[in-house]
Amino acid sequence: MKFKSKILIIAGSDSSGGAGIQADIKTVTSLGGYAMTAITAITSQNTTGVKSVLPIHHKEIEKQILFSSKDIAPDAIKIGMLHSSKVIFSVIKAIKKIKTKKIILDPVMIAKGGAKLISKKAMQTLKDKLIQKTYLITPNIPEAEELTKIKIQNVEDMIHSAKRLLEMGAKNVLLKGGHQKSKYLKDVLLNKKDIKIFKNKKIITRNTHGTGCTLSSAITTFLSCGKPLIKSCELGIKYVNHAIGSSPGYGKGHGPINHINSIELNKKFK
Repeated sequence: MKFKSKILIIAGSDSSGGAGIQADIKTVTSLGGYAMTAITAITSQNTTGVKSVLPIHHKEIEKQILFSSKDIAPDAIKIGMLHSSKVIFSVIKAIKKIKTKKIILDPVMIAKGGAKLISKKAMQTLKDKLIQKTYLITPNIPEAEELTKIKIQNVEDMIHSAKRLLEMGAKNVLLKGGHQKSKYLKDVLLNKKDIKIFKNKKIITRNTHGTGCTLSSAITTFLSCGKPLIKSCELGIKYVNHAIGSSPGYGKGHGPINHINSIELNKKFK
């Protein structure tokens, strides 16, 4: 297999390997992309929760982005955890210089175990300054509720919330329905012209750590290879569902998913 594209990931680290930058690298690599990183924070966590978060200085994050991209120009950028307004402004300043149009924002706000990963001020900066700079934003239901202040209980609410995000400046919104309590989950993709609803049967499992990071990175990888948005979302969702369905069952809490479900080893390495 040869690399199909180059992707810059701007996100926080997960010491347990299931979410954050580790999940992003695994996803991009498993789908044939070359992953570069700018780490925004170091976390001490495992499947049961987050113990601590050590923020990286905003100027150092900017250096990581610009120095990596100066040498290897990314075809797409995936943005995850941004913990402060200073970090968000540094990221905006840096990506403006890179001039990559395919920028995917996963607005990480709360860890699977409930730990808050972004300040209120940073959340407002993200809403006011960053959303309109991106090609696609991929919030889950709690994140969309936080961003739009709309209570989401059904698909109609999801569409209403996604429309509000478009009003805030988003070009495309994929509102993820993983928090729905139903047999079938619906993810809503919306822009000013089209609406597409992806429907999939819910997999009953506690092993869902890092699914949001993984999905946004998968979509970024497919987009970076030139696939259209709807197809990229469809393939990304399919990849994550297979990863959940074949999860290894590690850990005592919300376990990781199987990022290598898409890889077939060459005979010489078996």
